[in-house]
Amino acid sequence: MAKKTKRQIERDEQIYQLTTLVAGDFSLQEALDKLAEAAVKITGVKACSIRLLDEEADDMKMRSTYGLSEEYRNKGVVSKNDTVVKAAFAGEAVVLDDMRVDDRVKYKEATIREGLVSQLTVAMQFRGKAIGVLRLYSPRPKRFDEDDIGLARAVASQCAVAITNAKLYAEAIEGARIAEQMRLAGVIQRRMIPEKAPMIPGLDIAATYIPCFEVGGDLYDFLQVSDTCVVVAIADVIGKGIPAALMMSCFRGAVRAYADTEGSGEAIREIIDKLNKMACSECRDGEFVTLFYAIIDVKDMAVTYCNCGHEPTVLIREGQITELEKGGLVLGVDAQAEYEIETVTLKDGDCLLFYSDGLIDAANFDGQFWGRESLLKTAKKFTAGSAEQMVKNILGYRRRFVGLASQCDDTSIIVVKAEKIKKQNGVWKG
Repeated sequence: MAKKTKRQIERDEQIYQLTTLVAGDFSLQEALDKLAEAAVKITGVKACSIRLLDEEADDMKMRSTYGLSEEYRNKGVVSKNDTVVKAAFAGEAVVLDDMRVDDRVKYKEATIREGLVSQLTVAMQFRGKAIGVLRLYSPRPKRFDEDDIGLARAVASQCAVAITNAKLYAEAIEGARIAEQMRLAGVIQRRMIPEKAPMIPGLDIAATYIPCFEVGGDLYDFLQVSDTCVVVAIADVIGKGIPAALMMSCFRGAVRAYADTEGSGEAIREIIDKLNKMACSECRDGEFVTLFYAIIDVKDMAVTYCNCGHEPTVLIREGQITELEKGGLVLGVDAQAEYEIETVTLKDGDCLLFYSDGLIDAANFDGQFWGRESLLKTAKKFTAGSAEQMVKNILGYRRRFVGLASQCDDTSIIVVKAEKIKKQNGVWKG
């Protein structure tokens, strides 16, 4: 077996070095510049250019060169339908022995000024798809032979892999950047959810929020409007991700702006009307908001509410279930929609369960939903304990059902338990 010459050994080593570009964490432009330089050094020619296919513009974009002037780089457009490019994309290694007289050369004057004479063009392909062309240039005529073609194809093959990897790396960096933005958005959004329930004499309140993704569309909030009166609102913006989160943030601000009064039924109707008009102006096609809005007054032991297309809040009294359904259409659909308001008297020991549909729509690996009946059956078991214990037990029973199956909707739950209160020395006490 003939021994390799020093030049052959050097070429083999240089081609091997290309694999570091294939595996390296380089930006696309860094990889292209390194590859153009490597192609020149490996083949021993004057210059190299790398053009990548721009499918939108339907042409070949000059992305990197080595040994070429800025003037030559910008000499003009090269179409993917160029004779040489089409032949290369068809699998041919196209050799131009003298570019000065070859009719296939579009920019002859620029070529002559640059001092280029012969050219070799090969396609860069990845998984059978042409992604660009590698071109080598020499100031000598008839410079390229079969050995050069083999080297050019080897370099082009490594180029295609490195370029594809560089693109994937750029996409990974962008994905990580977006993921971090989503994480920070989730942190900010969760700050809008109350960290703890208000302390109201005569009420035991507990709540929790479990987002499905970093950001979501569920919302609950409390607003204490007097010593014995609190607004409880729970809502679900239909949608996912950033749009739903932004709408949720906007809607929360509106709820807080309007919910500033103990109010009668008429006052609540006015608040709901304002919220609906705001949602109609902000929601796009296919978007809307469900809301359950309630004012609980422990002085009068009553809850006045309006259900705007949300899951009905459940009143549990001595094991019996009453759904609070009065209200109307979801918000954000009809600016002229009308809403019913209802007031329900509370008794000592009554339990109000507010929740979003993510709680009952949780599914196990078999695709079975936990469901409303399971929720109510579980809730009735734990009405004797505290509101906090009830929330934890409901979530615990649901967790047993769904196991490790991933969920696709946020979960919000609020439990309010009523207790007898009395006024002592001008202060309401439980």
